Amino acid sequence: MKGRIAVIDRINGRAAAALIVDGQLEDILIDPIDDDAPVPGAIYRAIADRPVKGQNGVMVNLTDGHNGYLRQAKGISPGQRLLVQVTSRPDEGKAVPVTTRLLFKGRYGIVTPDAAGFNLARSIRDEDERARLLDLAQEVMRDAPDGIGLILRSACAGASQDDITDEIAILRDTCAGVLAEAEGSAAELLFDAPSAEYLAWRDWTDPLPDQVFENEGSFADHGVWELLDQALSPEVDLTGGATMIIEPTRALVAVDINTGADFSFAAGLKANLAAARDLPRQLRLRGLAGQIVVDFAPMGKKERRTVEQAMNRALRQDTVETNLVGWTPLGHMELQRKRDRIPLTQLVASA
Repeated sequence: MKGRIAVIDRINGRAAAALIVDGQLEDILIDPIDDDAPVPGAIYRAIADRPVKGQNGVMVNLTDGHNGYLRQAKGISPGQRLLVQVTSRPDEGKAVPVTTRLLFKGRYGIVTPDAAGFNLARSIRDEDERARLLDLAQEVMRDAPDGIGLILRSACAGASQDDITDEIAILRDTCAGVLAEAEGSAAELLFDAPSAEYLAWRDWTDPLPDQVFENEGSFADHGVWELLDQALSPEVDLTGGATMIIEPTRALVAVDINTGADFSFAAGLKANLAAARDLPRQLRLRGLAGQIVVDFAPMGKKERRTVEQAMNRALRQDTVETNLVGWTPLGHMELQRKRDRIPLTQLVASA
């Protein structure tokens, strides 16, 4: 199936959204099970607890016994109330990473408390369009509290005035409401993390889907269940009979590239390039993050740069922050990936 389509359905009562591009599953979002665990994007009124010696950080109390860890917490005293936003999922048994730099994200704009001013996406280059959008920003943010800024995203280009201003007004008022709750006495969830359906509407804009299907049974109609089965399998077929095996462990995610029957360096390079181009998508679908170690198929050492360039190009197209750390003495590639998703195996198992 050619084209870019978004499919909205439910998995055992929970909202789910799939993005399919030319018949290939590009992204999958599923609402987490409702267990009150902090989710990236949620904003809390937190209470500072104790400093972490030697790390310039502080532990904070969230709600329901959950603890957060705030980096760069100089000057924060125990018992102090502060607003924090969850930035990523924690490693098992560790505190939830949080930040005091709050962001209220929409399709067209991002409202930024404590970061005044207006900024436009660099991809919007037409001067007339930039001027139009800056005028809209000034108009809709006129009633915002002091110190609140706005970033206009690339999706603004060509969008209608009403669509842009209506959404930003909602973000502005939500931000003002959260800031007004900063001085409460107890730790409390003030702003819930966005749903899978909202994230799909917000983030799948570059480009916009050609079609959106939203009704019960849409996953079956468009083959999403079969595509999900592929994403749950550790084995990924590559070109020429090669395979990529993706196996999460407690310490890291191990990725192994095999060429099949052809053991030549040429076959190794071909398989490694195919794996490098597809690995970010595979990790995104599976919700895998943290330390990633890739054991590439044998190839000439001089070919590492070519594979590294292919990986970097693929990472630039990815939505999850990932750092290509480099090569180990044993010839493995290491990556560090932000934990902003729940693993797909957990989401499906809890569905």
